[in-house]
Amino acid sequence: MAVRHPSIASKAAKKVKAARVAKAHRHATEGKNTVVTPASKAYTDPRDVLIKPVVSEKSYALIDENKYTFIVAPGSNKTEIKEAVQAVFSVKVTGVNTINRQGKRKRTRTGFGQRAGTKRAIVTLAEGDRIDIFGGPTS
Repeated sequence: MAVRHPSIASKAAKKVKAARVAKAHRHATEGKNTVVTPASKAYTDPRDVLIKPVVSEKSYALIDENKYTFIVAPGSNKTEIKEAVQAVFSVKVTGVNTINRQGKRKRTRTGFGQRAGTKRAIVTLAEGDRIDIFGGPTS
């Protein structure tokens, strides 16, 4: 919902806003909190952002460049992904690139369907940091 500038808001909208502000002021002076605050859109646990690591040939090739690939929650942004990786793995993240991948179209006997789309994040770590969830090099 777009917020209009007060000078172009309708008289009814101004009246509703004034009533809302007056009610909030009255409740603050009386000390009661009857307004229920909605749950935040932010993720409470960093493990809600990171779904699972991507195990593929390409993602293993990126480990040499200190880049790790994860499937992440579709609604998460780069800042949330960075904070989640830093919190879960105790490493320093220098960069995050995200990719929205469409699900593949698959044909069945009854017609066509589509796999679910995924959001992936390629996370670059600082020099010297590693994540051992992928397994180290076999040397």
